[in-house]
Amino acid sequence: MLGYTIRRLLMAVPVMGIVALIVFSLLYLTPGDPAMVLAGDQASPEQIEKIRAALGLDQPPHLRFVAWLWQMANGDLGTSIFSGEPVTHMIEQRLQPTFSLLALSVLLSIAVGVPFGVAAAARRGGWTDRALTWFTTLGFSLPAFIAGYALAFIFATTLKWLPVQGFVPLSEGVPAWLRNLILPAVTLSLVYAAIIGRVTRASMLDVLSEDYIRTARAKGVAPWRILFRHALQNAAVPVITVIGIGIATLIGSAVITENVFAIPGVGRLTVDAILHRDYPIIQGVVLMLSAAYVLVNIAVDLCYTLLDPRIRY
Repeated sequence: MLGYTIRRLLMAVPVMGIVALIVFSLLYLTPGDPAMVLAGDQASPEQIEKIRAALGLDQPPHLRFVAWLWQMANGDLGTSIFSGEPVTHMIEQRLQPTFSLLALSVLLSIAVGVPFGVAAAARRGGWTDRALTWFTTLGFSLPAFIAGYALAFIFATTLKWLPVQGFVPLSEGVPAWLRNLILPAVTLSLVYAAIIGRVTRASMLDVLSEDYIRTARAKGVAPWRILFRHALQNAAVPVITVIGIGIATLIGSAVITENVFAIPGVGRLTVDAILHRDYPIIQGVVLMLSAAYVLVNIAVDLCYTLLDPRIRY
């Protein structure tokens, strides 16, 4: 296990190198001169040259790329063009809202999707199975921003049970933190829970048709033990896979959800940076999210051996 972990981490290095090259190229692939776009139509040549120097566009691309990689290796993601603040500091300020939203969304999705899928597989063709089909159709058909506005209208504007926007840090108490996150987390987890439930059902149906399951039933093993001890453990690998893949979907959807509920997270920071063409922030956020996704994939692979001892690397 240790040797495999080290190999996977080493394999992630060239992957992140390719990601870094693509992220760096965003500055040069943008149509037109980024310095002129940022300076505006009324800017003087001196102002344009100043912006070009700040972006490093006055240097050869390969030298600028090497210097940029050295900055990344030292934890320096650059400086925001408009605010003048370090990008690393700006991202750190936004990490807690985004991480809180993603963590709560993942927990809700797993807590709803896995039991729902197990129950649907155990009662194939019953009302639970049909309810999962309806829930899956709703989750796939309803865009995140529409679901967010609908939930905000019902539970915040009409019933006034929950706040419609904002974020409260965890340091101010779990109830206040949870109260402000529950609506965006439910919005974000609708599609994710539907996917997990569907994959769990399909995987459980395959396992429940195996001979050892019929043998366990013939021996009089309790149905709940068959489902959760024998079947679910052997059906967990596809479920873990879709959970890992779905985190990328959650990261993308968090951008929309944070803007709908005015959560000051990394998603809103990214949207503001795109609107202002603040390239250092865009590059820093994309690079950080790519690294997080690579680490999630490594963690998913390592979970395989814990859930299924037959898997060896």
